[in-house]
Amino acid sequence: MSLWQNIADTLRAEIARGLWRPGHRLPPEAALAARFGVNRHTLRHATRALADEGLLYSRRGAGVFVAAQPVEYRLGERVRFHRNIELAGRVPGRSIDSVATRACDAAEAKALNIAPGDPVHAVDGVATVDHRPVALFRSVFNARLLPDLPGALAGQGSITRALAACGIADFIRARTLIKAAVADESQAVRLQIEPGGPLIRSESIDVSDGRPIERGIVWWASERVTLALDHGD
Repeated sequence: MSLWQNIADTLRAEIARGLWRPGHRLPPEAALAARFGVNRHTLRHATRALADEGLLYSRRGAGVFVAAQPVEYRLGERVRFHRNIELAGRVPGRSIDSVATRACDAAEAKALNIAPGDPVHAVDGVATVDHRPVALFRSVFNARLLPDLPGALAGQGSITRALAACGIADFIRARTLIKAAVADESQAVRLQIEPGGPLIRSESIDVSDGRPIERGIVWWASERVTLALDHGD
């Protein structure tokens, strides 16, 4: 057996015994190379193999970390990201990177039951679990129905709370479409995965009082999530 395989077996066993917990950063590369008496190239071969197995992941400039098990994310009528993740016993996070008001395209117009070119608010951001990016999201809203949404988002920092501030107290998921995708370079950087890595793309429509209010697209890092459909919702 090669040196890198021995190192991978040792680290894998230590992770299994709980010596390195999910989210724990491994010792620096130089320290691990010295521990095993190998050069950094050999050590990297071992850690890359464990990353391919989903046991480790790297954060640029921060080091190599032990990966948590994929989070189970429930899909139902009332899908709320923070609540879903908390129910799974994990730490949710969501950051909004941009809010832009622009003309809608044909697909957005069809989903929101408005005319092509009508104004929409497009909200883009990153969702995290245990402080690690798990998905990119784009939510598009009818700007004429929700003219004050950008200001509410700036004040609330949460889409659900911002909708409530705009008079949308409740909404339900009317439809979800799921298909496979691959990460382009920009998505890979934001999700901290390799370009061309597998994604799950979900597209949804949320309604309130029978009116479509949101078309959402989410690009999930497939190795970090298991989507579960709850038939009882």
